[in-house]
Amino acid sequence: MHSRLVQRLRRRYADELPLLPPGTPDAAAMAATLQRLRARGHATGAALRILRQLVMERLVVLDCEQGAPLATVTGVVTALAELALDVACTEAFEQLDARHGAPLTAAGERAQLWVVGMGKLGARELNVSSDVDLIYIYDADGETAGRAGDAEGAGRISVQEYFTRAVRLVSTLIGDVTEHGFVFRVDLALRPNGNSGAPASSLAALAEYMRVQGREWERFAWLKSRVVAPRAVLAGGPVLALRSVVQPFVFRQYLDYSVFDALRELHRQVREHANKRSAGRPARASDVKLSRGGIREIEFIVQLLQVVRGGQYPELRTRPTLDALERIARAGLMPAEATQALARAYVFLRRVEHRIQYLDDQQTHLLPTHDEDLLWLARTMGYPDLFAFLGEFDTHRETVAEQFDQLLGGPEPCKACNRLKPAPAGQAAPDEGADLARLPALTEHAAVRAELQRWCALPHVQGLREDARQRLLRVMGLTLQWLNAGRVSDTAVLRFLEWVDALRRRQNYLALLLERPAAHERLLRLLGTARWPARYLMRHPGVIDELANPELLAGRFDAATLERELHERRSALARGGEDDEENLLALLRRAHHAEVFRTLVRDVERSITVEQVADDLSALADAILRVSLRWCWPLVRHHHRATPQLGVIGYGKLGGKELGYGSDLDLVFVYDDEHEQAAEIYAALVRKLITWLTLKTGDGDLYEIDTALRPNGGSGLLVTSFGAYADYQQQRGSNTAWTWEHQAMTRARMVPPELPSDSSAAPSPMEQRFNAIRHAVITAPRDHAALRTEIVAMRERMRGAHPVPAGQFDVKHSPGGMIDAEFATQYLVLAHAGEHPELEPNLGNIALLARAEAAGLLPAGVGQASADAYRSLRHVQHLARLDEQPTQVPPETLASERAAIGALWQAVFGAAAGTSS
Repeated sequence: MHSRLVQRLRRRYADELPLLPPGTPDAAAMAATLQRLRARGHATGAALRILRQLVMERLVVLDCEQGAPLATVTGVVTALAELALDVACTEAFEQLDARHGAPLTAAGERAQLWVVGMGKLGARELNVSSDVDLIYIYDADGETAGRAGDAEGAGRISVQEYFTRAVRLVSTLIGDVTEHGFVFRVDLALRPNGNSGAPASSLAALAEYMRVQGREWERFAWLKSRVVAPRAVLAGGPVLALRSVVQPFVFRQYLDYSVFDALRELHRQVREHANKRSAGRPARASDVKLSRGGIREIEFIVQLLQVVRGGQYPELRTRPTLDALERIARAGLMPAEATQALARAYVFLRRVEHRIQYLDDQQTHLLPTHDEDLLWLARTMGYPDLFAFLGEFDTHRETVAEQFDQLLGGPEPCKACNRLKPAPAGQAAPDEGADLARLPALTEHAAVRAELQRWCALPHVQGLREDARQRLLRVMGLTLQWLNAGRVSDTAVLRFLEWVDALRRRQNYLALLLERPAAHERLLRLLGTARWPARYLMRHPGVIDELANPELLAGRFDAATLERELHERRSALARGGEDDEENLLALLRRAHHAEVFRTLVRDVERSITVEQVADDLSALADAILRVSLRWCWPLVRHHHRATPQLGVIGYGKLGGKELGYGSDLDLVFVYDDEHEQAAEIYAALVRKLITWLTLKTGDGDLYEIDTALRPNGGSGLLVTSFGAYADYQQQRGSNTAWTWEHQAMTRARMVPPELPSDSSAAPSPMEQRFNAIRHAVITAPRDHAALRTEIVAMRERMRGAHPVPAGQFDVKHSPGGMIDAEFATQYLVLAHAGEHPELEPNLGNIALLARAEAAGLLPAGVGQASADAYRSLRHVQHLARLDEQPTQVPPETLASERAAIGALWQAVFGAAAGTSS
């Protein structure tokens, strides 16, 4: 064994080494060994130090000779630190209670001290010769009870003084160097106000500090914080009180790109410190922690992504680096190959770090300079020689450095901004806001120039803070640079100015654009395409982060992924006791808005068709309904089973999988449950579900819900039993459905209560029951002439309710428009599905028209021509709504489409479109 530390420990502690049970030391084994050492007459401090030496010797064997995983090694060191801190706290409290009495809050309860482990201790990643970064927090101020048996008030001190003395005792007990060395070096520099701050702070003081003085770099420090001792308080409610203070400080509710600059500055300081240490000493350049491509850069990459997105994506809130990398990949924030490469580099560098420290038990991260030390290190890592090891070492560091530079290399420089630099020293500084006032000079585009002149003169623009003004200057300078180069349009820039003005106080979005120039340019293209995307971005600005995803256009909506992510996010909130209704509503809305926006971008960039847009928006609505129903059910009083037996039937555009942006959901609710209070329970569930879907919160709403198609319409029950629904639809009894309700049934489907694992999976029992009802309704024998008369009459009533100005053609309501095609299709299905089962499936109008022609129910060419016309009209309607334009055009514009659908109407109803038969 080459490790000089192991040789020294085996000589010094030959008698004590057998006290540690064989195998990997766990908390129980270490506690038992500590007791044995105390039984031999060692005081607590000495026993802890000897235990640490025994554990160190065992770890070298496990790691270097038996190939123990990294997590095993760091887990043992972390467990040792937790044990030592718990024992030290217990002893400190016993001493102080004897001198001063128990510390009491104003309510007369014992005040609690929480030892907060930061950094690697908090993440359970301690290395074998690590400091422990600690912060001491206590729950409330007060006084101690005084010494028992003495005069009243004897020995009484404040709670803060009590815990200040406890901190000193703990530090002495585990940190002082004695003949047996130390247990852990203790570092309190991360506490509020650093080394000038109080050794122990109250929870209220910590909350105030974070609110008023907390700095960006401290958010990264607190990211890994965890209460590690005393053991007696770990499961208590007070620990949740600490989390409720820390979590909002670390994780903001919005995507927080403003932290990029803070982390760059922190990294610059770390790098400068490392460079100074290595100046004139080349050997110090091989620092596995602080040098370029080292451990710290991996940690910075991970922590940055967590802090930026952790407010909106709680599943990213985890402390261990390797776990966080897995979650980052699963969330799509980095390619899986990149996170896997970083994980391999992290494990490699941490194992090297441990071997460096095994040599002499020194807190160093520098590769040894002696060849025999390096060779031992390489061979215990599994390499045959030094060259193979060093090659791998350099490869991993280069991988880390490359990923770090990609993420934190800095935003794209703006050439135009160079013309707006402040006046040199000695010259008169421009008036406040003058730099922005010079923006119009950067472009010759008249409309943009005029709007910039007006905008820059606005008082709220003139009054921006210096940092906000400079950030805005850089964003607008780059925007105008692209405009002048022809990469974006005048319209895009004008709408962008409107967007910026509405969000000028939310600097995090401007920071995002500076950090992600590709997202900035794509945003401008999107704004220049249509009005509706611009308005959507005004309402939900946070979605612009989606534009930074390079895979955005290649993807499609995936319901399984969304539902998995939502449940992971809810679980993450639940772990912190934050899964209340407000937070769950926010989760649903943010996920929904992001998915709608992704589909919108793919749509305007023409990477998916109009039909695919409708498919994806419909699948999204299905997923939101499923998740909302699952989350609402436990909140309903008297819910009596694990999963509700509620069926959600989609009609109209949802039923036909033809949803557009902002479409309402036409829903009918049925239950299949024999519980005696089923009607009341499921009515309560549906009311809560509708509230969840329609409630307007700070994050917007989800959908408008229309339940008018339920049995008996607005006068009917909100939720109906399956039996009553079947009777109503199948004309059983005195209260039965109208023809127009059967028309609606042609486009109805039950939203699957569970996402099928594959396309061949059988429908659920509730779906099967609904499908049987739909089959009976659609295939029922009918009087064709009476059916024709009723449908034409209904069409005339609808036309009267939606008059179209003379000389205009409305793509939906005019004769020869979309509704004519839909009514003709519905007649064909209701009249002929009994003899032609190929018309029964809910496939949409385009497919059904083609099938009707193939079945001989339409003249040759009429079905296909009308299907093509219907597709064209949908496309025209879609583009008009995207740009918030009327869906009425001059009749000659769509003459061939009108003629094709008019021929369909004539073939089906025997009359020209727009006239009664």
